[in-house]
Amino acid sequence: MMKLTASPPYDARSVANLLLDIADARGMPITNLTLQKLLYFAHGQFLVTRGAPLVNGYFEAWKYGPVHPLVYDAFKEAESAPIQRRAMGFDFKTRKAHPLPPPSDPVAKEHIERVVMQLGRLPTGRLVELSHAPRGPWAETVNRAGTSAVLGLQISDRLASSSSAAEGRAVRVRGVSGVSAGSPAAVHAGGEARSA
Repeated sequence: MMKLTASPPYDARSVANLLLDIADARGMPITNLTLQKLLYFAHGQFLVTRGAPLVNGYFEAWKYGPVHPLVYDAFKEAESAPIQRRAMGFDFKTRKAHPLPPPSDPVAKEHIERVVMQLGRLPTGRLVELSHAPRGPWAETVNRAGTSAVLGLQISDRLASSSSAAEGRAVRVRGVSGVSAGSPAAVHAGGEARSA
């Protein structure tokens, strides 16, 4: 039996797997680029509403928006096609792959499902566009890189949550309202400076 992970932050690949399972159950094909956007928006909205990160690790500002490198690596073999398989963990002692435990917190699961339902059918280009808002975390990170060294163009959770709360511009996307455009709490899309 698979052990459930009790509280956030969760392994980002476990959350990505859950996003994919929810989307599959609703007939929504999800590519790696779309998955990155949904994961980032879920993480950012969770930061704002719960005051804590949803996933461990970090997001980087790539060409097409925020990307979680560990999740990108787990699904890069799908290239631009819909993702069919799920990320696996690896036990270095036994040298065997194993299924990753899903998040068990009902609040987190409901949150993840809500993000998929609200944003999962948006075209990937629209998610990318939303993630590139002029004053959003992705743009702030990229703009800072022009004048100062930013290791890996990492988008900080602090910037993501403060930008979301402070920006004040609401965006309405198929019934999604009350969040700042370009912030992860809005609808943050991410792609890659590498190429997803």
